[in-house]
Amino acid sequence: MKFFFKLALSLFNLFIGLQAFSQTSEHSKMRVWEDSLKSLGEGIFQIPAEPERLTNNFTFVKTLVAALKESHSFDYDFSTLKMISIIESPSKDFRIFSWNVPLDDGSYLYYGSIQWKTADGSLKLIPLLDKTFEIQDAEQVALSADNWYGAQYYEIIPLTTNQYVLLGWKGHTPHYTQKVIEIINIEGTNVRFGAPVFSDAPSLHRKIFRYTRQASMILKHEAVPQRLVFDHLVPADPNLKGNYKYYGPDLSYDAYEIKEGKLIFQSDVTYMNPIRGDEDQFLAPDRENVPKNSRFQ
Repeated sequence: MKFFFKLALSLFNLFIGLQAFSQTSEHSKMRVWEDSLKSLGEGIFQIPAEPERLTNNFTFVKTLVAALKESHSFDYDFSTLKMISIIESPSKDFRIFSWNVPLDDGSYLYYGSIQWKTADGSLKLIPLLDKTFEIQDAEQVALSADNWYGAQYYEIIPLTTNQYVLLGWKGHTPHYTQKVIEIINIEGTNVRFGAPVFSDAPSLHRKIFRYTRQASMILKHEAVPQRLVFDHLVPADPNLKGNYKYYGPDLSYDAYEIKEGKLIFQSDVTYMNPIRGDEDQFLAPDRENVPKNSRFQ
């Protein structure tokens, strides 16, 4: 009996050792992929010529997909890829990759994908295709993954069982930039963007804030109370209404309360913002004092 017990114990220890070796081996493989992605990703912002930047990004996309094909890649966090955003759902069953490529004319291309966690570790991935400049009335329409109002997302907040709020930065033109409150609807692997959940405008499907590239804007989630707080944006002069390169914060704040699957507008809320911090990362890449390769440029 002792012999069989020792044999079982030895086999168990061997199994644990092999499992640990396998996990270490998989981790090492992912580190190699991550190093390659980091080098390619940094090139997207460091290479001065636009064609080469785009070529670098094309290679980055192919390399990222190859890396994600590795078994159980969902569990790897790619923490050194500061030039892209990776946010995981509160339920930890999917995550969103998003990043931008700056163009010479001052506009941007956006790239993204959604990866789902699978029981067997296989890849389940859907690409997000930026069609920003083809979308009419962007605030009023529901969109699909292949007709995406591209942005670089930095926060995800649950709204209902299948709906989430995404907060994103969206460099847009040489003169003004944007932030976005996006709604993502996920049922299985079916994805839709936009939903009429805003109390102040029944037809609104996403909220887009436009302001000068020379300013920074707060758009953040507060857990207590459950709300999205943001700067109130105004033109520098009433005669400049609609000319967004002259818009900026007026030091007052509005909010959307998150309540029963809706975003309830609240005007002129009290908000204590002690020191502007990481929101200053969400600026156009040509702004001074922006950390190079910042994940949220």
